[in-house]
Amino acid sequence: MAHHIDPALLRAFVAVCDNGGMTSAGHQLHLTQAAVSQQIKRLEEQFQIGFFDRRQRKLVLTAQGERLLAYARRVLALNDEVWGAMTSPQIQGEVSLGVPYDIVGPFMPPILRDFSRAWPSVEVRLVCEGTQVLLDKLARGEIDIALTTERHVGVGGETLMIDRLVWVGAKEGNAYRLDPLPISLGSETCTFQSSATAALAEVERDWRFICSTSDMSALCATVEADLAVAPLLSQTVPDGMVALGDDHGLPSLPDFSINLYMNRGSATDTAEELARYIRQNFALRYPQAA
Repeated sequence: MAHHIDPALLRAFVAVCDNGGMTSAGHQLHLTQAAVSQQIKRLEEQFQIGFFDRRQRKLVLTAQGERLLAYARRVLALNDEVWGAMTSPQIQGEVSLGVPYDIVGPFMPPILRDFSRAWPSVEVRLVCEGTQVLLDKLARGEIDIALTTERHVGVGGETLMIDRLVWVGAKEGNAYRLDPLPISLGSETCTFQSSATAALAEVERDWRFICSTSDMSALCATVEADLAVAPLLSQTVPDGMVALGDDHGLPSLPDFSINLYMNRGSATDTAEELARYIRQNFALRYPQAA
């Protein structure tokens, strides 16, 4: 016997989880609090499982609720992907995407893979540069979409996620103990450089350059060899490195946003579709990061 799950019930469930309550979820879904509550009740009755621990003052997911949330996000993402594919005009041609070199490896492979599978006739041209260089290229019309790492989102941009900038070092390394502190940083256009050096200046910690490069493999090599520490987003710390906390004597670093910008006035259907895939992937994989 076939069993069917109403996507509207799953969407209400995810909205409640993301917004922390029925009322806020209702605002997002343009429904009343009572309507959202009824949808959650129907979902629980369908599975004969309670997804929220109602003994708590605020909504807290049960173990089964946590399990459903992961599946619900995947189902809704696929639902929206199918809808977009079947209702959007056929797209083809070329789209140029600019991504900072420090986030291209950790974030982009699944996005580009899924997009390529859905639209095999589209050629994606990837440009890896620092944030300011990419914004300049976008302004000149040299690229269609730019992802950036910034303290805040600029005019015309949208934030995909917010992540903490952290110091990283080699596993069981000692570079963080050295004085002056050896650090590896991105190129002069790297947006992390000023935040890292300002934090060290504030605590009057002496430091020296080991490496300043836009080549992430070279930067990571110096850290893994325990020659230096480096500032990276917490979601991008590679294997072989660890985040260093306050107990390592290093100053705290600020949050950074990963933002998306487009040439809104001249955006093609192809660029709009790639942007949709990027948003969807970040929302699915990092729902609590923003």
